[in-house]
Amino acid sequence: MAVMRRFFIALAILLWLAPAVEAGEGSVVKVLPQLLDQHGRQTLSPSLYERDAYQLLLRKEPKLRGGARLAVQWKAKNVDFAKLKLRAEMRCLLADNLHFVTKEEPVKKGHFSNWSEFRIEGADYKTFGQIVAWRVTLLEGDHELGQLQSFLWSGVVPDAKASTSPAPSPTPPPP
Repeated sequence: MAVMRRFFIALAILLWLAPAVEAGEGSVVKVLPQLLDQHGRQTLSPSLYERDAYQLLLRKEPKLRGGARLAVQWKAKNVDFAKLKLRAEMRCLLADNLHFVTKEEPVKKGHFSNWSEFRIEGADYKTFGQIVAWRVTLLEGDHELGQLQSFLWSGVVPDAKASTSPAPSPTPPPP
């Protein structure tokens, strides 16, 4: 009888502790690639309409640009926030050269929503170019919790020389 009681007590303790050892969960909810002006602003007012209009103006007028950023919304639970970080991989086009940029940032937990950003400004932006495709990964240490990528990420050829090779010429039909 005492053995059965010990077994049920051990089982109850194990079931009580089970949620504490649950694996962490997380995801990248949204990524907004945005241009910045010379003052580091992506918009002139908090209106979404104004933001979209200002982004259109910055796309049309390259001389007004002073940088670029990826604004990332993410969520996570049951994780060690001290080990949590975001990695942004970007494929950028400067003149006719495709190059790759990877940045990692530790994240800060927000009160209502978790937003982080990757900024490229000033002299770094001059050598950066236009963002063609991106992939953002949420990591806890080396463990991947979530990932979001642009629809062009998988369609861009990693080797820039391979992407500029001419298509094979069609063979003429036999006479």
